Amino acid sequence: MQIQMKNIHKAFGTNQVLTGVDFDLRDGEVHALMGENGAGKSTLMNILVGLHPLDKGSIKIKGQETYFKSPREAEQNGIAFIHQELNIWPEMTVLENLFIGKEMTTKLGLLNLKEMKALAMEQFRKLSVMISLNRIAGECSVGEQQMIEIAKALMTDSKVIIMDEPTAALTEREIQKLFEVIASLKREGVSIIYISHRMEEIFTICDRITVMRDGKTVDTKEIPDTNFDEVVRKMVGRELTERYPLRNPKPGKVALEVKNASHKGHFQNISFAVRSGEILGFSGLMGSGRTEIMRAIFGLDSLDDGEIWVNGKKVNIRTPNDAIKLGIGFITEDRKDEGLILDFSIRENMALTNLHSFAPKGIISEKKEKEFVDLLIKRLKIKTQSGETAAGNLSGGNQQKVVIAKWVGTGPKVLILDEPTRGVDVGAKREIYELMNELTDRGVAIIMISSELPEVLGMSDRIIVIHEGKISGELSREEANQEKIMTLATGGQ
Repeated sequence: MQIQMKNIHKAFGTNQVLTGVDFDLRDGEVHALMGENGAGKSTLMNILVGLHPLDKGSIKIKGQETYFKSPREAEQNGIAFIHQELNIWPEMTVLENLFIGKEMTTKLGLLNLKEMKALAMEQFRKLSVMISLNRIAGECSVGEQQMIEIAKALMTDSKVIIMDEPTAALTEREIQKLFEVIASLKREGVSIIYISHRMEEIFTICDRITVMRDGKTVDTKEIPDTNFDEVVRKMVGRELTERYPLRNPKPGKVALEVKNASHKGHFQNISFAVRSGEILGFSGLMGSGRTEIMRAIFGLDSLDDGEIWVNGKKVNIRTPNDAIKLGIGFITEDRKDEGLILDFSIRENMALTNLHSFAPKGIISEKKEKEFVDLLIKRLKIKTQSGETAAGNLSGGNQQKVVIAKWVGTGPKVLILDEPTRGVDVGAKREIYELMNELTDRGVAIIMISSELPEVLGMSDRIIVIHEGKISGELSREEANQEKIMTLATGGQ
């Protein structure tokens, strides 16, 4: 399906988000759409599918001017949008999520569960997805929920599929399967608009790339005619000499130690220590137990057995509040449901974990609160007009920066980062890495979970690999490489 978007403008109040964007899509191509967080990529796609009306410009689909009134209308006309923030109904089953609003019925008007299950199983088979259709969707991992969303889009017989950070929560095996599905769809003439910050993926599966910056189109090129450095330069408007800043770690005393920790069904006999000034990377396949270990340390889940020591003292952490009092912060991988209150302003979100800083006697000093928030917005380069902007109105990457700012503001001694750069552009990633270096220079101990092996290798001083709830190995920065990590992650020696 051919699409031409010309001179697209869009403002939200006084905030001018798009100022003359051009974008076109050919039949059967995979077209990458890239740009820093806040560049306007998702807004442009939301205009295409009718979620937002445009202020100025034109949209032609198959040569005809077309303006959809809603995403449902766009979907009925062959355009599906898989959003970065998943639209899963957690209390409903997987099958109900797949067919919500598109239920199949018999001649008597009853649900045709047999036909629905057969269609769902066929789509899951194509994607190599092994999830029970009767399972409650909220019990699925983020990666499983992402695959459910992809399956749902593919079941609509779409001619255009918009994928916004589709691999952010997927394992390597799931990513490879998705790439196979994309190649198959392309052969069938389906067009894919692929939004991602993972440069390696763009150069692997895409045919063309359009780069946006500050609400404008910077350039569109055939993939063979460009390269990593050129794309980065056009995205951020400056040179990024290194993807990962140099580290000069000076580890101090043990800040956190875990001894023989177990939680039945999730992990067993986990023992490790992290020192002040050190970044300890945790790697492993999705579902290996990495996140569950950190949730238990932070008091979100209970331990069946084991001990936690902070600064040489054995402690009892039964709730997140206990962890926070001990100087432990936790940046969750699920910013939408666990990291932010989307209806709250940036200021209110940042203040939640930091009230003691500007309300020592129970009365909030608005002046101190504003200074605190403005400083963090400036330091993390959060793109917003003010601290009063609702967190839900920010781009995904800027939402992630608010979550990070919220915990950095507590002055933690130990900071757990679970997928800290998921959905974050290359320029903002560099800013987060530099902030991590600053924190460790100040003596903060950092535990970083990441599914991106280059990130684990680029930022960790030591790496612990988890396989099926157990530590399968530990690697120093010098001896670690992708092959060794993947060998340990899959149960090898």
